[in-house]
Amino acid sequence: MKKITIIGSGFAGLTAVKTIRKKDKQCEITLISPKAELVYMPSLIWVPSGAASKKDIVVPLDNFFKRMNVNHVASEVTGLENSGRTVITSIGSYENDALIIASGGRFIKKLPGIEHSITPCEGLSAAEKIRDRLKAMDGGNIAIGFSGNPKEPSAMRGGPMFEFLFGIDTQLRAEGRRDKFNLTFFTPADKPGARLGKKAVKGLLSEMTKRNIATHLGNKMKKFETNKVITEGGEIDADLILFMPGMTGNTWFDNTDLARSEGGLLKANSFCEVEGADKIFVAGDSGSFPGPEWMPKQAHMADLQAEAAVKNALDGLDGKPPIHTFKIELVCIVDSNNKGIFVSRTMKGGMMLPNCRLMHWAKQIFGWWYLRGYR
Repeated sequence: MKKITIIGSGFAGLTAVKTIRKKDKQCEITLISPKAELVYMPSLIWVPSGAASKKDIVVPLDNFFKRMNVNHVASEVTGLENSGRTVITSIGSYENDALIIASGGRFIKKLPGIEHSITPCEGLSAAEKIRDRLKAMDGGNIAIGFSGNPKEPSAMRGGPMFEFLFGIDTQLRAEGRRDKFNLTFFTPADKPGARLGKKAVKGLLSEMTKRNIATHLGNKMKKFETNKVITEGGEIDADLILFMPGMTGNTWFDNTDLARSEGGLLKANSFCEVEGADKIFVAGDSGSFPGPEWMPKQAHMADLQAEAAVKNALDGLDGKPPIHTFKIELVCIVDSNNKGIFVSRTMKGGMMLPNCRLMHWAKQIFGWWYLRGYR
């Protein structure tokens, strides 16, 4: 019987489980993650307004694991041994015939004073903190921005910050207190959203202008203070700071000899194999894959990579060479609490649809549809 171990219970890890079971009903699956739950990150944007709460975002996976006959190990991975055939955790070691790493990325928290900011995609508690801070404010200055990993162009997550920006603006207007707040968007990039395509940059900046949101673009970040964002181009007053730093690899990667990219992620080929390793695959935010700079770190891309990784892993265990690659595709809806802008991009081109209420509903419905398979 084949034994596959998956590290991580995020989008890539769970798609890996489903793909294995479609192909092999008997394979022994061990999944290692701190908790048997999925945090549905795309819905965090609705927490500040109260449109979403824990029940909408945190999905217990016990039933899913039971249906899929998965052995879940609730632990942290600390390293690998025996060329990856043994996974070391804080509670013991686990053997495998093939390994799929889907443990996500780690935000780079090196900027001085970064503790004065909130990183929204760190999870539900971060989004709830934003909600509570907004509720307690009578007015003031809000600064929202993101940066990247200069050594890993794809290791950034800017899309959600546009959503928090527009969503908070919509929320404050609905509450009748937008006039008491100044909103500023900041990023070291001079063309925010460039990875979404040229039309997206123009569209996003136009949306900011419509909403009377100030911009501070193209200036390298220096530090944060309690009520201030400081860049090489000046200072931004801020009573509330939301900031998404770039991403790098998990700390446990340092306890392995796995190939790494300059940006600290696991270096993979187009078949999702970790370079130089035998039957070790990576999917999602943990990996650095060949492709264009705009290749996204998002759930959709993680799912596509996980499917390719599993197919190649199963083929490898049958003595076959890897042939499965993944489509490079960016698909997202930049939501603003009551409307949404649809953006897509492939190697052949891109598309952007005007801001409309239909896209907001589509994003909500998709989330419900996606999660029903795990509930």
